[in-house]
Amino acid sequence: MVTRKGTALLVVYADVEVEHDAEFNAWYNEEHVPERLSAPGFLSAARYEALKGGPRYLAVYELDSVDALQTPEYRHMSENPTDWTKRMSPNAVGRGTQRLVCTQIYPAEIDSNTLGRGMAPALQIGRMDVPADIEEKYNWYYDNERTPANLQIPGCLHVRRYHVVEGSPKYLTMYEFEHEKVPETIAWENQRKQDRMHEYIGGSYGHAHGSPGVYRRILPPRAF
Repeated sequence: MVTRKGTALLVVYADVEVEHDAEFNAWYNEEHVPERLSAPGFLSAARYEALKGGPRYLAVYELDSVDALQTPEYRHMSENPTDWTKRMSPNAVGRGTQRLVCTQIYPAEIDSNTLGRGMAPALQIGRMDVPADIEEKYNWYYDNERTPANLQIPGCLHVRRYHVVEGSPKYLTMYEFEHEKVPETIAWENQRKQDRMHEYIGGSYGHAHGSPGVYRRILPPRAF
């Protein structure tokens, strides 16, 4: 079995002006993603476009661990960008570009039965800033109440939670969906109404601008 999931993510967000769309997407799909996937520790990758929230474009790289970003091969790529990268990268043409390096905190252990699964057709990603005085309760409730309940909803395939170790805010939750309409279903809405996170933690937390975002996969292309 080819391992496609690890213990870390590299997540890159960007908004791009319409006039750059065609070349930006060509650069990402034809050069940048294949180049990154040639580096040790880069297990799989996908690109997504926002249907709700933002920023508009999202690239997700599954990493064996955060050490993948310290290999000589990756550092050489980063320090020696191609001419196309210099002209078309998110840092060159993007607005609101964000680069997040994340380590997995839930599930606490990697499930060997899921290591070979591909990149989800759709994602919902929440980026949260949680006050220190409610973090312990927030984490307990998310792992023991909210996530098990959401995993019972048809179309919700997997849930993973991360600490952001480079970038902000501190917490990132990734819902992997069968399709992007899952958050619009009656089952999802009913569970949202039943959720008692805020009552349990006795406080509130904040979302980053554009969070939670719902994203449809654009690379690899979807069949539906």
